[in-house]
Amino acid sequence: MDRKYAGMTVNERLYVAGLFDQFDRAVSDKDRDKVREILIKVELDDNSIIPILKELGLE
Repeated sequence: MDRKYAGMTVNERLYVAGLFDQFDRAVSDKDRDKVREILIKVELDDNSIIPILKELGLE
């Protein structure tokens, strides 16, 4: 599998993928499912996603 986001921070991944604004909107809307969907698109797994959701108060 091609891991085009390897070595990038979450913010860098979101920016490069063009998903930064969508992510911010999902967080503002407290849309846990949409946040999760976006994080999966930038190649994050549950081990990374769960702590992010907790930090955002969405878990």
